[in-house]
Amino acid sequence: MTDAAALIAEMGLRARNAASLLARTPSTDKAAALRAAAATIRARSADILAANAQDMARGAANGLSPAMLDRLKLDPARLEGIAAGLESVAALPDPVGETIDEIERPNGLVLRRVRVPLGVVGIIYESRPNVTADAGALSLMSGNAAILRGGSEAIESSRAIHAALIEGLRAAGLPEDAIQLVPTTDRAAVGAMLKAAGLIDIIVPRGGKSLVARVQEEARVPVLAHLDGINHVYVDAAADPDKAVAIALNAKMRRTGVCGAMETLLIDRAYPDPAPILAGLAEARCELRGTAEIRTIEPRALPADEEDWDTEYLDGICSVALVDGVEDAMAHIARHGSHHTDSIVTEDSATAERFLAEVDSAIVMWNASTQFADGGEFGLGAEIGISTGRLHARGPVALEGLTTYKWQVRGTGQTRP
Repeated sequence: MTDAAALIAEMGLRARNAASLLARTPSTDKAAALRAAAATIRARSADILAANAQDMARGAANGLSPAMLDRLKLDPARLEGIAAGLESVAALPDPVGETIDEIERPNGLVLRRVRVPLGVVGIIYESRPNVTADAGALSLMSGNAAILRGGSEAIESSRAIHAALIEGLRAAGLPEDAIQLVPTTDRAAVGAMLKAAGLIDIIVPRGGKSLVARVQEEARVPVLAHLDGINHVYVDAAADPDKAVAIALNAKMRRTGVCGAMETLLIDRAYPDPAPILAGLAEARCELRGTAEIRTIEPRALPADEEDWDTEYLDGICSVALVDGVEDAMAHIARHGSHHTDSIVTEDSATAERFLAEVDSAIVMWNASTQFADGGEFGLGAEIGISTGRLHARGPVALEGLTTYKWQVRGTGQTRP
């Protein structure tokens, strides 16, 4: 057994023991741990920001892209958001033990489906230090133990935030093994986690396409993930012009490096005046890549090639095309989308309802920015990731998505004839 495999096996065994305890831990104790961790993050904010500054300096020296550096960066406001996120998760209803449904059979058997934790959740992520807090909090509150493997880009930030989580666990009298951070940045540890069937129950990757592709290709453990966030905003002929400009600008430029950012803008040829939408993006320093029609409307746009329609830029770049109505827009999304998040801007409710019903994405929106594709914005406290699959959980995955269920059957002596 390699050193990495031995390390993950040892961590997995400790996590399984912790998960057994967490499955029956009262909600009040789990919430108390998260509130104590939030208080520790605030008390140690200077130390955490200093650790993040080390990561930022190393990342810049190593040539991390602006989008990756933005994901990595912490400041007082973002750190307060992390602490507040822990408190938000602590305030959520505990799904463990919830009765999903109950029926009584004609023979008198009472069947009940009850939510239970998944067990041990492995989270593999890259440059977002906030994932350390979000994943740890959601795993704990849903009764799961977590094994966190952060990327080398954010190692100092992740260690500092993880230390605050451990303080929270100690304060609440819960096992420290409930939230473990893989101590090494050796990539072999990722491979060992992917093969840890029987120790880890589900893997959640958070990061770039190469990471997620590797996880999906190599994992011997179930995976909950999305590969790309190729998100669209479709401006219908009946769109309100002010909403169209505001939504397109926010969806692309609020934060270009998040998975909910718009990557392609589609505009109905019948929409009266596309120019203000395109000009607004260009003036916000968004590089537009468009068809010949688009370049006629907005001369600052560059030519788009076929790869642009299938690219998640995670940067201030947007591909743009004109389409012939909602049918053509939905066909484009079906060909090039990634089943993540797509939005329609229109005042025609019939067209909107058709878009909402027929676009096959985890999140479909009407008159709203795709940047709302976030667990916190959905009232989930935080998210461990966004799933674009069709099994188990879809969209932002939070407490409920980290549970499964079991059947409890109560009888009075029935035997089967």
